[in-house]
Amino acid sequence: MIYSILKPLIRVALFFFCRKIYIQNKSRFNLKGPLLLTANHPNSFLDAIIIGAFFKQPVHFLARGDAFNKPYHRFLLGLLNMIPIYRLSEGKENLINNNYAFAASKKILENNGIVLIFIEGICLLTNQLQPFKKGAARIALDYQRKNPLKVLSVGIAYDGFNAWGKTVQIALGNPILAEQLLPFEDRAKNMNHFNAEIKQELEQLIIAPTSWPTNKSKTIQLIATIGIILHYPIFSIIQQKVYNKTSRTVFYDSVLFGCLFISYPFYLLLISMVLYWFLGQGTLLILVLFILSARTIVLCKNPNK
Repeated sequence: MIYSILKPLIRVALFFFCRKIYIQNKSRFNLKGPLLLTANHPNSFLDAIIIGAFFKQPVHFLARGDAFNKPYHRFLLGLLNMIPIYRLSEGKENLINNNYAFAASKKILENNGIVLIFIEGICLLTNQLQPFKKGAARIALDYQRKNPLKVLSVGIAYDGFNAWGKTVQIALGNPILAEQLLPFEDRAKNMNHFNAEIKQELEQLIIAPTSWPTNKSKTIQLIATIGIILHYPIFSIIQQKVYNKTSRTVFYDSVLFGCLFISYPFYLLLISMVLYWFLGQGTLLILVLFILSARTIVLCKNPNK
């Protein structure tokens, strides 16, 4: 229920955080489960947030386990249907917890759900495809229900990292029956064949986008300048704190998006109260203009900064 409420709000927030999101084969967002999504992983949790926001059916994500270490992190990420999965670098003692991740994924698929796994198993802030892990193949092999499992590759790429106002390109491939990707009796051969086929598909779907042009209209530029002044009290503080907290990590974009998503409505509420105190009935119109100025800032932002 919470996921269903958050999803449309996240799509609205992405409209203000990203300059443009291009989508290739958009109709495939209407596909229903059982569906296993295999995607590349260039930009931490923002990848999952963007992909999940556009699917009609709820999507469950396997996400790096170290982000779940604190109880409130685990709670918040759980609201977004994220399931922790651990790497060896995060401690051998945590690897046993992966049994839960694979069991949960199997249950979701067998209930005709959608599971997204980032097949590289690592995020390096690059559109370049990394070597694959075997988690996706394992999930497909362990699926046992009569309803045929489909596998859909999803490529996602950005025109830059560690910056808001980015351009994003999403390309969805052709759904393939899992049994076609697992033609052998031998489990190890199946895993290797599965990864080889998905790699061939994903290499065609990762399309680095050209930065969407900056709006140079003098009127738009003026509105953007006013918007920067109006949003400076909240944005400057959040941006600096997120930068300090995520320094030398891959989490800047996703944490900045999350913090703005949570805090901006409260900022608008505060502004509304102040405006109503001074203007009364004129508050709504000014508040709408206030919000539109936030989008205008994105349209005028230098894509390289």
